[in-house]
Amino acid sequence: MQKGKIRIAIAGIGNCASALIQGIHYYTPERCREGVVGLMHREIGGYLPCDIEVVAAFDVDARKVGTDVHRAIFAKPNCTKIFQADIPDSGVIVKMGQVLDGISEHMADYSEDRTFVRSDAVELTKAEIVAELKRTGAEVLLNYMPVGSEQAARFYAECALEAGLAFVNNMPVFIASDKAFADRFKARNLPIVGDDIKSQVGATITHRVLTDLFAKRGVKLLRTYQLNTGGNTDFLNMKNQARLVSKKTSKTEAVQAVAHKRIEDENIHVGPSDYVPWQNDNKLCFIRMEGHLFGDVPMDIELRLSVEDSPNSAGVVIDMIRCCKLALDNGIGGVLEGPSAYFCKHPPVQYTDDDAYQMTETFIRGNTLKLAVAK
Repeated sequence: MQKGKIRIAIAGIGNCASALIQGIHYYTPERCREGVVGLMHREIGGYLPCDIEVVAAFDVDARKVGTDVHRAIFAKPNCTKIFQADIPDSGVIVKMGQVLDGISEHMADYSEDRTFVRSDAVELTKAEIVAELKRTGAEVLLNYMPVGSEQAARFYAECALEAGLAFVNNMPVFIASDKAFADRFKARNLPIVGDDIKSQVGATITHRVLTDLFAKRGVKLLRTYQLNTGGNTDFLNMKNQARLVSKKTSKTEAVQAVAHKRIEDENIHVGPSDYVPWQNDNKLCFIRMEGHLFGDVPMDIELRLSVEDSPNSAGVVIDMIRCCKLALDNGIGGVLEGPSAYFCKHPPVQYTDDDAYQMTETFIRGNTLKLAVAK
């Protein structure tokens, strides 16, 4: 089934946006035909990854604002792995968004190569951003605001609602899982997927799988921690503990949701731990789980996971975008329950990963079939 393009807008042209855009150009039709490595779905609703097209982009960094988005993704402080360098200019110029709480004050203590350089361009008003979204014909808006940017994330959700776009909330600001927001997207018949993306094989999904394994195999989980370090601007931003409240809640509840019995607060620690500059976009995760086996005999697991953080999320975002487009094509609005539970840490309703996977596959198959029948 061949379709047209999926026209997306991106708020925040950081490492995650870089990996996503590189991936859109990496997964050519030829490469998809040869056998895909790194995608959960080669095709969703007739759409390949290369059918995604960036038509609008917003940022606040001087090295990105006013630059073609395909050049901006390689500008400092971005430091993710470059796996697709040959990307032609898009003709889409990054526009100055609104700063709001998108930049933490402590970021000024670091060198320009490591942190933001605020642009002196005039911030676009909400009306101007909405007009840009409409002018470009964008269909889906991606939120890539830094962790802790509560005002900025909600601002772009409001822009999506006003402009009539689907919304993908990759960050741990609770929008899809906020009933008032979810109801507004439902009333506008606009799909939303969120909140807080799970990586393909990242810290949270790995921790969830192990926690679920303990529950299914009858092992009592007594205590656990997850420690994460990285060197990208996301980890630097999260050195401000005040910005971590929703992130820690999102990651902790994702693990608690699959435990056989809720773990006491003092016996579980899940969250970003420290910023190590030389790691760049590499993320190191350390998980420890202690429990009791048959006969109350103790056991423990320790695991070390090393991943390139932003590409690890990009393959999931590509599926979230395509699920939103599939919903748009079928006239479905509101929270996409299965995709939100499968792709995100803090969906409105938590399901086991097995159940969320089946719900997502049912959503994709059923709505793809509806389109085929309608034709």
